Amino acid sequence: MAKLTKRTADMAETRDKISVVWDDELRGFGLRVYPNGRKVYIVKCRIKGQQRFITLGQHGPVTADQARAKAYNILSEAKNGRDPARELDQMRKSPTMKDLGERFLKEHVAVRCKPSTQGEYKRSVELFINPKLGTRKACDIERRDIAEFHHNLRDIPYQANRTLGVLSKMFNLAEVWGLRPDHSNPCLHVKKYHEQKRERFLSPDEYVALGKTLDAIEADGSETRSAITAIRLLMLTGCRLSEIMTLKWDYVDLKAREFRLPESKTGAKVVHFGETAVDVLKSIERIEGNPWTITGRKEGARLTDLQHPWRRIRERAGLPELRIHDLRHSYASGALALGEGLPMIGKLLGHTQVQTTARYAHLASDPLKAAASKVSDTIGKAIWKGQKASVET
Repeated sequence: MAKLTKRTADMAETRDKISVVWDDELRGFGLRVYPNGRKVYIVKCRIKGQQRFITLGQHGPVTADQARAKAYNILSEAKNGRDPARELDQMRKSPTMKDLGERFLKEHVAVRCKPSTQGEYKRSVELFINPKLGTRKACDIERRDIAEFHHNLRDIPYQANRTLGVLSKMFNLAEVWGLRPDHSNPCLHVKKYHEQKRERFLSPDEYVALGKTLDAIEADGSETRSAITAIRLLMLTGCRLSEIMTLKWDYVDLKAREFRLPESKTGAKVVHFGETAVDVLKSIERIEGNPWTITGRKEGARLTDLQHPWRRIRERAGLPELRIHDLRHSYASGALALGEGLPMIGKLLGHTQVQTTARYAHLASDPLKAAASKVSDTIGKAIWKGQKASVET
């Protein structure tokens, strides 16, 4: 036995079989010498009653002092009941971020998420996470790595926040799968960027302009009837784009004036609509063998692209900045203008959380302002009339 230093490690003789030179200061710390001359630092400890040998590194790339420090930490952890050998083994077997992303997409996203969400998650993993973090081991990622990653996407804050959310889900599952210690999610406390919510609402004149444009396009045939019908239904029902584009006749009850959607962003829901929407639906030609309400050009298919027709239609209507989703916002603002309360608006739009509908709260003050103005003007006229009479007297 001798104190293990670079000198004693270099001088350790090779034999016909594996031998060990034990350190005389740190019990359990040693140098394993192989017949071919390879020398490896090891530590021997007892974990939960079982003797374990843990490799610390090869002599040369790892110095004696570095190996001694590792051995000391492992022996201390073993005395406290931890299993450093298991943790080291987990680290060696830890997948890369690319491997974790593939498992995440295959075992979680493909099984538990809707098709639209699957596309968003796959995009975040393949276009943003893999190029920057893909080669790193999942167990090595720290909060500072995530903070730097998020910071580098600051020019696209919406995407930065969505990707941060995907990473957080991946690391939560890594804990469930035993690939990282519990409560080690490095995304914790990384603050998301502020997102400016766009709120665009059609005015009565703009509704007229869009309606006349749709009539003109229907007359000249420059766009498909399916595209025109889809836009009209979006305007008249407040539905999301995906809800109209994937609408089947089986979901439509014209008598009850309802869409019974088995699946939406917030789960199964019922969408109520009025007689005007009924007229639009009745005008649609039903194609035998095609279950979709908004049909595509191919046999038995649905329309899959409304964005390109919409851009042409909005330009012609003189509304170049109007998004399709703004039709849903406009539906909500129209309901508020007619005196409907926020709880009712939430039910009409299928919101599951009050705060989602609360974004329209400031619009609810418009009818109040109009009413206050009428009352104020009426009282004002009475006041000024009384003052005028007293002056004349």
